[in-house]
Amino acid sequence: MNGKDYYIPAAAMAVSLAFKLPALRHNWRDPLLRSVVALLTLAGAVFTFAAPPTIAAVNRWTGIVNVSAPLVYCLITAFSASCLILMVNWRGGPPEETRRVSRRWILGYSVVVLALIALFALGETPVERLRDFDTYYANTPYIGHMIALYLLAHFVAAVVMVVLCWRWSLQVRGWLRVGLVIIVIGYIFNLSYDATKMTAVVARWTGHDLDGLSTFAAPPLASLGALISAMGFVVPLVCQRLSDHWQTWATYRRLGPLWHEVQISAPSGTPSVQMAWWSAAELRVIQRESDIHDGFLHLGPYFDKGLRDGAYGSAVAAGADEETARAVAEAAMVAAAVRARSADPDGKIIGEDEETVLDAADGPRDLLRISDALRHSPVVQAVRREVTV
Repeated sequence: MNGKDYYIPAAAMAVSLAFKLPALRHNWRDPLLRSVVALLTLAGAVFTFAAPPTIAAVNRWTGIVNVSAPLVYCLITAFSASCLILMVNWRGGPPEETRRVSRRWILGYSVVVLALIALFALGETPVERLRDFDTYYANTPYIGHMIALYLLAHFVAAVVMVVLCWRWSLQVRGWLRVGLVIIVIGYIFNLSYDATKMTAVVARWTGHDLDGLSTFAAPPLASLGALISAMGFVVPLVCQRLSDHWQTWATYRRLGPLWHEVQISAPSGTPSVQMAWWSAAELRVIQRESDIHDGFLHLGPYFDKGLRDGAYGSAVAAGADEETARAVAEAAMVAAAVRARSADPDGKIIGEDEETVLDAADGPRDLLRISDALRHSPVVQAVRREVTV
């Protein structure tokens, strides 16, 4: 792998990080968001500093031969810890328990980082190796221990991530499950990276030469593993947000028939609220629900409870369930009230004591069912024909 193979994934991580930073600025106390930002930052740093051109540059700038090796190992170790911490915060639970487990992972991997630095300081690496440091120094005192320690720390994190994500994926559905399965696939590549590295290092310990596994096979596996894992963390968040956005627009559209139906009930001269085209879908839904409730208030004097009860009986007789029958009855009453209001040019109040309030115990979902009934229910259509005649 050349420098480009490392810098392209690093750039992808940087772009993802750029999209997350504004949210972090507004909600920096969110531990899950902080964990995502830390993971993306460390993943980008690993790819950047593991690239051979960067390795040579760091060695040259610092004047310390092979100092890039412990730097990259420490970054990989920190990245492993960030994945575990993100998983802990993502899964959630009691805040105290989440913080306690996160602190344990941070403490454990901080000790590993300090040990890596100490082992490098105790050892000697006089010959600069840009691509095969692991196998070249596998038998060197202290340096060999440093290499084994970082591989072991990475292996433990990968195993724990696979086990946690797989178990959790069996308990959830939807985009979260998809993301967890993607993470498992990514960490299988990471385990393959560990296996090839360990095989090459152990081969050196036993006097054999399998350096090609470490030099040529392991880096692509690490790149694929990191990219796939990062995708697994991002996919549920992005896709769930898109799904929620789509659902909000669907709610807005489904409320359309009811909203149009009650517009006639607004007193003449009432200004209509025009929202800007860039207004958020959530605000549009809130405005549409508010308009509908205002329409109900104006239609209240014209609501006919007897007609509603009759429509309810007709819907039940046609095989509708309780909730659907109630929505059909309320929709029929609204349709009849709209026509009664239209036939009353003066908009005369019949009497507040005769006003009927729609039962909306389920909030917006009732409005959706009423709107759907206005559009599709034969009972409502029959009531429309009767009141028109």
